[in-house]
Formats: sequence, C-alpha cells, structure tokens
Amino acid sequence: MAAVKIMITEIKHKGQLLAIIISHKFAEPGVHFFTPAHFSQQLAYMKQPAGKLIRAHTHNTVKPDAYYTKEVLIIKHGKLRVDFYDEDRNYVESRILEAGDVIMLAGGGHGFEVLEEVEMIEVQQGPYDCKNSKTLFEGVSENEIKIRGGADDTGE
Repeated sequence: MAAVKIMITEIKHKGQLLAIIISHKFAEPGVHFFTPAHFSQQLAYMKQPAGKLIRAHTHNTVKPDAYYTKEVLIIKHGKLRVDFYDEDRNYVESRILEAGDVIMLAGGGHGFEVLEEVEMIEVQQGPYDCKNSKTLFEGVSENEIKIRGGADDTGE
C-alpha cells in the first residue's frame, strides 16, 4: 500500500488541502475516490477489466454549495510547474507535473510555468465568470521556488 500512497499526493498547508495529484504511474484496479465527500467536485480513478458491466444510470439533480471553484487539470503532453499558495497568497511549494498526471486544485492559490510545451484539459464546475472567478496576484520569484519532488513524491 505504500506504493499507492506515493502515487497519490496531497499538498497541504496548515491543515488546508491545496491540491491532490494523481501520478501517471497510478494503476490500481477498482474505483478510488480521492476527495472528501463534502467537496462540490469529486475526483476518482477507475480501472475495470474488459467485460465489466457498469449499470446504466442517471445522475440526480443536487444543488451543491460551491464556495470555491475547484479545477482539475489533466496533463496530456509536456511538463508544467505548479506553484502553490495558501489562502493569504503566501507561497508554499512547487511540483512538476508531466504527461498523464492529474491534479485537482482544491484550495489556496496557484500559478504555473510551462517547462515543456504542454497540452492539458481543464475541468471545473460552472457557470464560469471569467471576470469575477479569479483574483490575480504577484507570484513567487524564480530564486524563491522550492520544488518538492515530482507528482508522485509525498514530500515526507
């Protein structure tokens, strides 16, 4: 089970969950949810064998209380540095994501630097208001960046 823990990284600062990273190396069979049940957006990984039947279903209408827009990024190609900040916009640490990695940005702030040309898919709950959905601020300077391992390093 220790190997599984390494492939799923929670970035926390003072008890607040900033992000969940699923390494491209994660490949456990079954269904794995990584987010707390109260999150307005859920992150799961599923690996099922050929022939497995997933029963037909619909999703019931539920009005979630979404006070913070959570984003999920799926890195298709390239390398991306993610800089994490706490709620007060203080820099915490950075991680490098590569092709196949998935990250849910769950709290605090974040910024990015593209290290190799990147293709990624972003998923977030809507509606999205491009003028009022984010607050921009000055990020960390290059000489203050602290990279803690990769996507599959817990930092412990």
